[in-house]
Amino acid sequence: MQYFIGIVPPVEYKNQITSFRNRWKHHQLNEVAEPHITVKAQGGLTEDLTWLEKVKIVCSTIQRFQLTLTEPSTFGNEVVFLGVQSKEIYDFHQLLVDTIAPSPELIKRYFEMDAFHPHLTLGQNHWGMEESEIEEMRLTSTHVLAPFPTFTVTHIRVYQEVKPNQYVSFEDIPLAR
Repeated sequence: MQYFIGIVPPVEYKNQITSFRNRWKHHQLNEVAEPHITVKAQGGLTEDLTWLEKVKIVCSTIQRFQLTLTEPSTFGNEVVFLGVQSKEIYDFHQLLVDTIAPSPELIKRYFEMDAFHPHLTLGQNHWGMEESEIEEMRLTSTHVLAPFPTFTVTHIRVYQEVKPNQYVSFEDIPLAR
C-alpha cells in the first residue's frame, strides 16, 4: 500500500478540472486520483504510518500560504499540466522530504528535492491519452480553465492507494493559522 501527500484546489475548481478531464474518453486519470498538486511523493511513506505523526508536527509549524495555478504547459508530449507559483511550496516540499528522509534512490525516482516541479496534472499519455490529445488538451485548457485561481493552502491531503493505481483521500492535515 502506497501513500502520497497533495494539495487540493478549491472544490469548484477541482470539479471543473475533473469535468474537463472527462472530455477525453480514453483518459483514465480521474480514476487514479482527484485533481491535486503533489507536495510529497510516495518515497518513504510506508505502510507502518510512523511518518504520519511527523508530517502532522511539520504541518503544525507551517503557516497557511498562497498558491497560484498558472497557464498550462507540458512535459514533452507525455504530460499536460497547470503550473504552480508559490515560493512556500518548495520550502514545504523540502521540509517534508527532510522529515521523511527517503533514500537518495527514492528521491531521484519520484523527482523530489532539486527535481521537484510542482504542478497539477491535467492529462498524461500513461493514462490513455495520445500525443495529439495532449496538445489538444493544452490548447483547450488555456481557455476552458482560465482564469487560473489563487487560493490559500489551509491543509494537505494524504492519499492512500486502495488498489493498484487508485488513490483516495486518507486524511486531511491542517496547516498552522
